[in-house]
Amino acid sequence: MNNSIEEGKTAAITSYILIVGVLIAMSMNSENKNSFASFHIRQALGLSLAFISFGAIISNFDSFFITFPMWICISVLWSYGIFSAIQGHTKPIPLVGELFQKWFKSIG
Repeated sequence: MNNSIEEGKTAAITSYILIVGVLIAMSMNSENKNSFASFHIRQALGLSLAFISFGAIISNFDSFFITFPMWICISVLWSYGIFSAIQGHTKPIPLVGELFQKWFKSIG
């Protein structure tokens, strides 16, 4: 298991570079499926899609009091995810991580 984590760590960390990183990590993980990398790819994909979706909706409001909390929330969740990948843990992102695992179970 520990060897699997070390093998998948590069792809897992790469996946957190927004949507481009997710696509790169998916290609890195396509040949030899690594469960650790797959877990973090699903987490990062969910975060990227949430960021894009919320950004598209919130950009219509043009209010600091709406956009700033979104940036803080996404930044905290992103930090949690990337530090979990760096440490070799498979802890789901708070609030939404379990949903991302369920929704994107076919990915990875």
